[in-house]
Amino acid sequence: MTDNAKARFHAIVKGYVQGVGFRYYVLDAAVALRVNGWVRNLWDGDVEVMAEGERDTLEKLIAVLRRGPRAAHVSGVDLEWGEFTGEFSSFHVKSTY
Repeated sequence: MTDNAKARFHAIVKGYVQGVGFRYYVLDAAVALRVNGWVRNLWDGDVEVMAEGERDTLEKLIAVLRRGPRAAHVSGVDLEWGEFTGEFSSFHVKSTY
């Protein structure tokens, strides 16, 4: 896979990541990077992200997930890569799952 190949990732962000603007921090970064997909809170306190785009751009979004907004404390990011599907046409915040 080349650096510019399209890909997809599913991530679970762990730590102090709810109630700190994390979803909108991710939304802003994803829109700026032109990545498609979604972000949502999970009932267990984690944040879930599904994103598609060019692999090198997705790596930049992963760095954003690991950093988090100022009030957050990210203790880890569980990441799984997958095949690009093209199912998303934008990036948005989904309801808590």
